[in-house]
Amino acid sequence: QEQLVESGGGSVQAGGSLKLSCTGTGYNSYCMGWFRQVPGKEREGIATMRSGGGYTYYSDSVKGRFIISQDNAKNTLYLQMNSLKPEDTAMYYCAAGSSCVPDYFTAMWVQRIWRYWGQGTQVTVSS
Repeated sequence: QEQLVESGGGSVQAGGSLKLSCTGTGYNSYCMGWFRQVPGKEREGIATMRSGGGYTYYSDSVKGRFIISQDNAKNTLYLQMNSLKPEDTAMYYCAAGSSCVPDYFTAMWVQRIWRYWGQGTQVTVSS
């Protein structure tokens, strides 16, 4: 199922910025998104966008700090992460699926709706 590839993760101090990139099979799906997961917790949907525009979603935890965008000429999805906090530390995953709404982020739905996933890229924010 891992047919997308993320890049751009790394270590940064609190207040810093990182930009994640994602490309691969599934890029032209109806909806593209970013999820993150820390050990012992459920995967969290943090940003989604409808391919071609018209709908964007941000979780409360990242709203106002993160920006999701696409460059269709490069078949690449981005996540610009600003004002990073230690609690943003997680493995970040790119995904492609058939719905952007947060109703389908739950464990029951996520594998049915989000068909393509990347292998993840680690983001570590130190205080």
